[in-house]
Amino acid sequence: MNTLTRILMLAAVLAAFPVAAEKADRDKPMNAESDALRYDDLKQTSVFTGNVVITKGTIIIRGARVDVQQDAEGYQTAIVIASPDKLAFYRKKRDLVDEYIEGEGERIEYDSRADTVKFIKRAVLRRYVGAALADETTGDLIVYDNPTDVFTVDSGRQTRTAANPSGRVRALLAPRNRMLTPEPGAAVSPPPAAPAGPTPNLRPSTRLSN
Repeated sequence: MNTLTRILMLAAVLAAFPVAAEKADRDKPMNAESDALRYDDLKQTSVFTGNVVITKGTIIIRGARVDVQQDAEGYQTAIVIASPDKLAFYRKKRDLVDEYIEGEGERIEYDSRADTVKFIKRAVLRRYVGAALADETTGDLIVYDNPTDVFTVDSGRQTRTAANPSGRVRALLAPRNRMLTPEPGAAVSPPPAAPAGPTPNLRPSTRLSN
């Protein structure tokens, strides 16, 4: 088999697979807005405090404090801390489908290299199809893997509330075929609106972008 034949066969194989609708969120620049910022160029760290809003592609992160560190290859890790008695917030759109992943916790840890996100203490993870809530899971620790859409949930003492005194993991899972196939004549819901709060005027940060 000559080189030209190999190239033509490879082109035919690649053409058989659909191209992703958009580039992965982890490869997009990070934008941030906050009341205050402390940046250390030597350590490549940034500490945002006060009504922090982070966006990265379709990802939206909100918290009282966000610590960002960038490695030599440009990958970023972000630790999000909530205000007392509140929860930090994370949301992203899933590629190629009208679905959104949304989570909350007292602490959120995002790793762009591994493309994973952890929700720690009073953790909640939700999946929306359009604007309709499809799944909801609560626990003490939830780890969500973006590339595989696999998540794990652990229970703990922090999960115990008046509504859930045992502290056990709780999950609400809707049948996927019913969520993906609406009833005849049913109206199509628009994507969910961003959470309540001031609309940020985001500015690109060349220091934090890949």
